[in-house]
Amino acid sequence: MAACKRVQQWNTFGRVWHLYDATWQNPFQSAQKIVKYLKGLHKPIYHPLNDCGDHVVVINSKDIALPGDEWRQRVYFHHTGYPGGATWTLAWQLHDKDPTMILKKAIYTAMDGNLQRRYTMQRLHIYPDDNIPEKIKQNITNQIRPLRPVPKRLDHYAPEEVEQFPKVMDWPKDYILR
Repeated sequence: MAACKRVQQWNTFGRVWHLYDATWQNPFQSAQKIVKYLKGLHKPIYHPLNDCGDHVVVINSKDIALPGDEWRQRVYFHHTGYPGGATWTLAWQLHDKDPTMILKKAIYTAMDGNLQRRYTMQRLHIYPDDNIPEKIKQNITNQIRPLRPVPKRLDHYAPEEVEQFPKVMDWPKDYILR
């Protein structure tokens, strides 16, 4: 095999490290997108019996956004394996305990039917904020585009920008707020 072809084959089967920012993203829709990279579905060489998935680094998992009333209504089940070891935890309580767990459980569930998902999950690295260890930062070569754009918060605008924003109406000078 020629040296050029050998390098091409190494690049084809090499694992790439992807970065995904979960700020204001729905974890269940994000999970569907992340699973494609973990399994290697985005690669032309994908085959169900071939383990060609990549590593995915997820940052800002503490800033996820559940749709609707999911923070109060979604319940997560856990069983220790002992009698009376069943617990049901609300989503907001689980997120307070471990900000990475909701996204991790969503990705694990999205890989339903994958017999290798326990090993595939080892290539997933989730961090609650944007502090990533240097060894992992050096490996990242690609970024996964977020599902929806993150809007700019009002407290991040400069006072000049707020003043220049068009107003619908001006309050009268003698108006009293109650």
